[in-house]
Amino acid sequence: MHVGSYLSTVLYGLPVLAQAQSSPEPAVDPFKAYTIKAENITATLIPYGARLTSVLVPDRDGNQQDIVLGYDDPRDYLKDTETNHTYFGAVVGRYANRIKNGSFVLNGEKYEIPSNENEGLNTLHGGYVGYDQRNWTVTTYSESTVTFTLLDRGFEDFPGDIVTHATFTVDNNRTPDNPDGLPLLTTKLVSLALTEKTPIMLSNHIYWNLNAFKEENILDDTFLQLPLSRRFVGTDGLLIPNGTILDVHSAYNGSADFTTGKLVGEAIEDAEGLCGTDCTGYDNCFVIDRPPQSAAQDSLISILHANSSTTGISLEVKSNQQAIQIYTCPGQDGSIPIKPSQEKRNEGQGASSVNAYGCLVIEPEGWIDGINHPEWGQLPYQVYAPDTAPAINWATYKFGTIA
Repeated sequence: MHVGSYLSTVLYGLPVLAQAQSSPEPAVDPFKAYTIKAENITATLIPYGARLTSVLVPDRDGNQQDIVLGYDDPRDYLKDTETNHTYFGAVVGRYANRIKNGSFVLNGEKYEIPSNENEGLNTLHGGYVGYDQRNWTVTTYSESTVTFTLLDRGFEDFPGDIVTHATFTVDNNRTPDNPDGLPLLTTKLVSLALTEKTPIMLSNHIYWNLNAFKEENILDDTFLQLPLSRRFVGTDGLLIPNGTILDVHSAYNGSADFTTGKLVGEAIEDAEGLCGTDCTGYDNCFVIDRPPQSAAQDSLISILHANSSTTGISLEVKSNQQAIQIYTCPGQDGSIPIKPSQEKRNEGQGASSVNAYGCLVIEPEGWIDGINHPEWGQLPYQVYAPDTAPAINWATYKFGTIA
């Protein structure tokens, strides 16, 4: 689980948290921007939701493009929570995605948590006040890295207390995994169960647009490949898992098959219902089937490749998670404007708002609602206790260009 190097960091944060939690005022401004930089990459984050608000990388012409959805004014994220509640750029938890009926069983005991979606039929992203709405404490900050820390004292009726460190780092170091020294963003979400056995499944909820809104949507210019995802979790019309595991080659006329890669919109006409009732597009949990020769089941492995023919920007995602949720934003309707800074870079051309299919959400995480499906064998990756290793969600995002 790559645990050893994290334990001192996890324990280091506890005294800081104790001081912050006892203070009547936030330790820092939750909307203060923290910028981290390396050659050819600049990322900005805020403590509210441990949230990534922008990522600047060069396009094929060497021009910097912001390829993350969000807001220029950090306080607009609070307004978003109170209205659209998009979860733009946030860390979501204590349990990402959906839990059927807002309940689960541990050691024979049934736990009820707030059901905040579909009129009480399920829990989404941790409940009414998930990690995306918490004001995290900044525990470390330097030119190239920032760590946010949150002490969860049984938030939203989850059992027990946990402490989480969310570390974001940028670099362009030449390594065996990055021989060309391409710009790299690394995210590490490290959660330690302090008092009781509990489900933990965090994720980053980042909305990407590799064409930087130079097109009205991503359907015809964005290539997507999920090389290890030959299966995905079947759901009902409300996107709640129904217990089935579907084959990407045969289900929905193969529209969910991205194993060899294709444009996001290439087979979208056959994706009717994949993102729920009366919805066409993708909002699905793709299983990561690691090859037999790969390392441990929780090692870092390449799970996604994408690029935009418009900007030439490419992205490779590696993760230690067991699945990846892909959402192609069919629910966006143009009511949320893009950032003024993005519009300025585009000189008024392209999209002015986030349109339907105007983004790609990539969430490295576990199998959704795996806590309620022990037959899937995912409990070792979703249930943690004081006597277990921490829960670690580790992902890297490497950026390059295509011709």
